[in-house]
Amino acid sequence: MNRSTFIKNTTLITLLFMLITLPANGQENDIVAEGAVPQKAGTGYAFTEGPAVANDGSIYFTDQPNDRIYRWVENEGITLWLEGTERANGMYFNHDDKLVACADEQNRIILFESRQERKVLLEGFEGKHLNGPNDLWIAPNGDIYFTDPYYHRNYWPAGHSEVQEARGVYRLTPNGEVARVIDDYKQPNGIIGTPDGQRLYVADIEDQKIWRYMIQLDGSLADKTFFAPHGSDGMTIDNRGNIYLTMGRVWVYSPEGELIRKIEIPESPSNLCFGGKHRDILFITARTSVYTLKMNVRGVQ
Repeated sequence: MNRSTFIKNTTLITLLFMLITLPANGQENDIVAEGAVPQKAGTGYAFTEGPAVANDGSIYFTDQPNDRIYRWVENEGITLWLEGTERANGMYFNHDDKLVACADEQNRIILFESRQERKVLLEGFEGKHLNGPNDLWIAPNGDIYFTDPYYHRNYWPAGHSEVQEARGVYRLTPNGEVARVIDDYKQPNGIIGTPDGQRLYVADIEDQKIWRYMIQLDGSLADKTFFAPHGSDGMTIDNRGNIYLTMGRVWVYSPEGELIRKIEIPESPSNLCFGGKHRDILFITARTSVYTLKMNVRGVQ
């Protein structure tokens, strides 16, 4: 074989190898709509958190230091939904399309029946107040999994202290039973599960790790598996099973734990979810502002 033929064959083999090893359909790049960049949807808040999507695609989010919940509607904008929320933080809509919130003013889980009426779902554990519920996910069967780290709040009364023996993760059933299902984290925070109710992802934000669990038939967790080397304040999932984390930027991991995308946001993001009529808009809370990003993937619930 002469040198010219060798070079041609080598080049062909290299090109074939590149084609074989590229992810199918360019999935590492096509989750974001072509040409799309984060758009500021609102600003002037103290600290935004807790985005949750309602059945109609509208998104509710909190400005926790100002004790408010706002509502965003695609092509319409943002309006104030409620002032005086018990310092709602992480939120999620249940199967009745009612908003459930981690409200750490009194360290409890509450349900908003409406803007005028709310119900306390959980107020403590083993006779002691919770540390400060932070984020939650509701499984298909109605079980609520929520994180309970400890961040001291200046609005708590004098003498308030951390009383739970672990900064844990809890499971609250529809009939009111509660159990601590994780007790070995430094500081649990973001949490999300798969729409089939089989897997749960939880962030240990202080240890800079994401863990994945299998949800058992009785609601307990098993098969703790390291998933990603990041902490995360908030988390969401798309219809491909990709997991979205918020830590300095948005990190997107495949279901296999492979980093497939980094999305830069003008401000450090705190949480995110998918919304809009077609669930193809990534809504990102980021400190003093909120942002939207048009996607080629969709959210699930």
